[in-house]
Amino acid sequence: LIILALTILGLYLANRFLDAYQIRIINLSGIYVTLGLSMNLINGMTGMFSLGHAGFMAIGAYTVGILTMPVTMKEMNFFMQPIVPFLADVEWGFLPSLFAAGLISVLLGVLIGAPVLRLTDDYLAIATLGFAEIIRVVFTNTQSLTNGALGLKGIPNYTNTWWSWGVALITIWFISFLMKGTYGKAFLAIREDEVAARAMGISLFKHKVMSFAFGCFFAGVAGGLMAGLLGTIDPNMFRITLTFNILLIVVLGGLGKIGGTVVSAVIVTV
Repeated sequence: LIILALTILGLYLANRFLDAYQIRIINLSGIYVTLGLSMNLINGMTGMFSLGHAGFMAIGAYTVGILTMPVTMKEMNFFMQPIVPFLADVEWGFLPSLFAAGLISVLLGVLIGAPVLRLTDDYLAIATLGFAEIIRVVFTNTQSLTNGALGLKGIPNYTNTWWSWGVALITIWFISFLMKGTYGKAFLAIREDEVAARAMGISLFKHKVMSFAFGCFFAGVAGGLMAGLLGTIDPNMFRITLTFNILLIVVLGGLGKIGGTVVSAVIVTV
């Protein structure tokens, strides 16, 4: 509670006294905290080696961009080929768009995770990295859905310090709460020794998919926040190097460490 109160006070003072550039850094720090924790849940706390975060960020960013963009702005963006009819007149608020971004990321994450999470170590890393690149290539070539290589411009700038750090605090609370429960203990058991965890009656596939789904949800939400912050996105933003930046945060903060990930995300962003 003390940390929460200090965070709220710090955000209030930052909005009052800091300039736009410094506020942008604070926003990016909050988004990268969410990203770092979502990857740490998969890689550090469950012991899987996934490198597909950039792809799920792209899903969340495009979902929020398309759902929140005004109809007139969609017409200006999709000048080469009209947007698909069922999305042409859609204009949602920011909060439901973030939820939709997370849920769509979970849906595709489970579809991807169901076949590949039976792999281990380097094979899993290669498979998830490949799927992330496939997602980027698909977004580049679906002109009527994502505007292809041109990307989306004029996305409403809803993301501010309260949104970015509010989601970060919710992510910290949720993962802390999750890891203290039976599911968190099962994740840690899988990380330490899969054979022993299976012998204790833990369903490896179920818990791996669950961990992967939670990580995908927060990655999608963070991607949506990124779209609402930058106001413009394109497929080249979500290359493989973005995943490695998030992995750097996880490694510097310590695998399985929540506090360390928060500190490293802020340090790397600054």
